[in-house]
Amino acid sequence: MFRIGSGFDVHPLVTERNLILGGVRIPFEKGLLGHSDADVLAHAIMDGLLGALALGDIGIHFPDTDSRYKNADSMEMLKRVYQKIVQQQYTLVNLDCTIMAQRPRIMPYMTAIQNNIASVLNAEVSQISIKATTTEKLGFVGREEGIAAQAVVLLQKINFTLNGG
Repeated sequence: MFRIGSGFDVHPLVTERNLILGGVRIPFEKGLLGHSDADVLAHAIMDGLLGALALGDIGIHFPDTDSRYKNADSMEMLKRVYQKIVQQQYTLVNLDCTIMAQRPRIMPYMTAIQNNIASVLNAEVSQISIKATTTEKLGFVGREEGIAAQAVVLLQKINFTLNGG
C-alpha cells in the first residue's frame, strides 16, 4: 500500500534570526520568524509526512501555543514525526522538495541539506530530492519578505510476516 502526502510552509524573513533550512544554518543577514527555529523546509516535510497518513499537521503535534516548542530544533521535531510514520508501519519511498527564495542562493548548501534530511528520515540520499528556485522577483518571495517550501512524499506500508518468511 502506498500513501502520498504534500506539505507547504512559509515564514517571513526578519533581522536578528538565524536562517535554517533542512537543519543547515545558512549565512544571511536575515532569518525566518516562527515559534520554533522556523525551518520552513523541515515544516513542509513534516506536513507532507503527516498528511500522507491523515495524521493532521504540525500545528496539531507541535502547537505554537506550547512553550516547549519555543525556538525548538525542527530537525528534532522531524525525527518525532518520522517515528510516528514508522509506528504506523510505513517507510519513506521518496521525498521531493522545493525551496522558494529570492535570496540567499541555496545551491551551495543543497548537499548538506539533503544529507541532513536523509539521516533524520533513515533514507538513502538518492531518495531525497531538494530543489531551489526564485520567483523571478514576484510576490512576497520575490520581494524578499519570506521563504516558502513545499514537499511531496511517497510512503509504503512495511509488510511483516508472522512466520518470519
